Amino acid sequence: MIRINLLPHRAEKRRARQLQFIVLSVLSLVLGALLVGLVHIAIGTQIAYQERRNSYLKQETAVLDKQIAEIRKLREQTQSLLARKNVVENLQSTRSDVVHLLDQMLRILPEGVYLKSIRQTGLKISLIGYAQSSARVSTLMRSIEDSPWLNAPVLVEIHAVNVGGTRLSEFSLNFDLIRKSAAPSQKSVNKAKKG
Repeated sequence: MIRINLLPHRAEKRRARQLQFIVLSVLSLVLGALLVGLVHIAIGTQIAYQERRNSYLKQETAVLDKQIAEIRKLREQTQSLLARKNVVENLQSTRSDVVHLLDQMLRILPEGVYLKSIRQTGLKISLIGYAQSSARVSTLMRSIEDSPWLNAPVLVEIHAVNVGGTRLSEFSLNFDLIRKSAAPSQKSVNKAKKG
């Protein structure tokens, strides 16, 4: 026997397709939402991780900035201490210069020569004084030339003046102080004593 389907098969197929379309749409929508959610979570996780890294780097940068500031401060203190050390060493090395200068001046100052002022600028010495004659000034200059601690006398000026009713020669003289690391030899000391 032949069966005849009197049901509207096209409408049933249409409903089946619509149902299939709805199920697939809902499934696609759920899968799409799930995919978007997963991407959102993954990106959020990466952003949170990067923010943690950034905050860690900021903390470490702040620590390093403090250390750099301390290093700068230590370098400044080191430079200051080195400058002080150099000044002290310079003073230590030149403290005997004045002693040598005064000692030599006492040894070489001829009779009849009186000093008004002595001024030292570095190793340059400026001397102003009175002498009974010009010959005594030239004797002083020769003694300076022969001294182991003094050198290069240059007469700046000499002129006659009256001091207390006495006619004297006022002179201005420049010479150099020789800086030596060791004491002068015995020969130069004996030579200075003769002068």
